[in-house]
Amino acid sequence: MFPMVTGFMSYGQQTIRATRYIGQSFITTLSHTNRLPITIHYPYEKSITPERFRGRIHFEFDKCIACEVCVRVCPIDLPVVDWRFEKDIKRKQLLNYSIDFGVCIFCGNCVEYCPTSCLSMTEEYELSTYDRHELNYNQIALSRLPISIMEDYTIQTIRNSTKSKIDEDQSSNSRTITDY
Repeated sequence: MFPMVTGFMSYGQQTIRATRYIGQSFITTLSHTNRLPITIHYPYEKSITPERFRGRIHFEFDKCIACEVCVRVCPIDLPVVDWRFEKDIKRKQLLNYSIDFGVCIFCGNCVEYCPTSCLSMTEEYELSTYDRHELNYNQIALSRLPISIMEDYTIQTIRNSTKSKIDEDQSSNSRTITDY
């Protein structure tokens, strides 16, 4: 064929392909118009954290036996455990326990491997400060329980949207089949 005719044919094919791509993008955009907004206005609205959320670590001083398992399993050797050996009771006596949350990666290994369960993960995730030295928590700061966002009347809690969709799907698809 003539080069001019083949040029027009390829131009027409490119035009049709571009129109198809634009149409597909437009359909995708229109499919999102009926959805609810996902944005959470953070200081005034907070999402409810999942059950196994890895937040700030809670420490119970009375349960700790100063075995230092938490230090050994920590990928960055973060917990600082100070203890002394008491000869009269023939055991270690815990003096100080601290964690620097400015360095912590919240992996949860210390909580998982603690033999006495003196460490636990809380739902607290608001740890930001202006001074990074304030993120170094000693045993007193670690023993404080977090304030529940459910009790604060100025904050509106929002359920996680994916979890609520799963709950709706399970309730609509649940049927009891009994074979007797």
